[in-house]
Amino acid sequence: MTLTVVDMHTGGEPLRIVTGGYPDIPKGTILEKRAYVRDHLDHLRKILMFEPRGHYDMYGALLVEPDLPGADLAVLFMHNEGYSTMCGHAIVALGRYAVDERLVAPREPLTTVNIEAPCGLISTAVEVRDGKAGAVSFESVPAFLFVGDQRIQLPGYGPVGFDIAYGGAFYALADCRQFGLEFGRNRVRDFVDAATALTDKLKAELPLSHPDHADLAFLYGTILTDGQDAFSDTPTKNICVFAEAEVDRSPTGSGVTARLAAMHAKGQIEIGRARLFESIAGSRFSGAVVRTATAGPHDAIIARVGGRAYYSGRAEFIVEDDDELGRGFLLR
Repeated sequence: MTLTVVDMHTGGEPLRIVTGGYPDIPKGTILEKRAYVRDHLDHLRKILMFEPRGHYDMYGALLVEPDLPGADLAVLFMHNEGYSTMCGHAIVALGRYAVDERLVAPREPLTTVNIEAPCGLISTAVEVRDGKAGAVSFESVPAFLFVGDQRIQLPGYGPVGFDIAYGGAFYALADCRQFGLEFGRNRVRDFVDAATALTDKLKAELPLSHPDHADLAFLYGTILTDGQDAFSDTPTKNICVFAEAEVDRSPTGSGVTARLAAMHAKGQIEIGRARLFESIAGSRFSGAVVRTATAGPHDAIIARVGGRAYYSGRAEFIVEDDDELGRGFLLR
């Protein structure tokens, strides 16, 4: 077995793009492909994401044959728990990768790359100069506030207020100060514990639904914010804890989309106003509400989120027949 990859990062968040070694994926919708890979090829995710080749917070992308008309490529996202439905930092990286690898013909000053994700078709705009790709922005699928201004009694923390919003995946959004936390003062571990506690509580008690497909109706994680939701020229900081307590080093593209949907629904940001979102690592994404939309019964928005991705390496991985640990393990 030989697996080849290109490694990138967007705002510090890794993306391992599979370039070879996977068997052919049967034809079908993107959600059917996601289910097939989950049910039949999950051992390959563990080889690539887990130790000794990856780590607890590794993230990956598998390119598959697109199904939607107009899509230039399609992608399945993978992480420590399984397979997500949307990943903004990966979309930014894949936009650059598609131009650099000539999966689409580069056009200056902007090249459009249409990427089919499990949540829908994502249109990216890749800045191109002298044939080289640079910064990337994308327009989201319809994003919406699912429930707002809710409260729950959280063991160990007391009453906690939260929203749940969809930005290609569902996130709980909560002000970190409710947990006695402050960016720059508390450990990342403290944020992870608080976010995970809220995610677990809400998964058990608050059912979700999505108008397009039941496979999209799951709580992906919790985003703890600095509480600075009202529009300001000052960046607002957040940390996203998703999947199995995985920490996003970037501001989280789908999370920024979800925050923008919640902000707009609450009258905290106007159409066309850009806001900067800062991650726990200090990297930043731009975000703006482009226009309004609908998603079934929900008033929704289309967001534009932008960032920059960089290459970090290329690798060829093997697994020897008698190497049980080489098939993937996690210590945390």
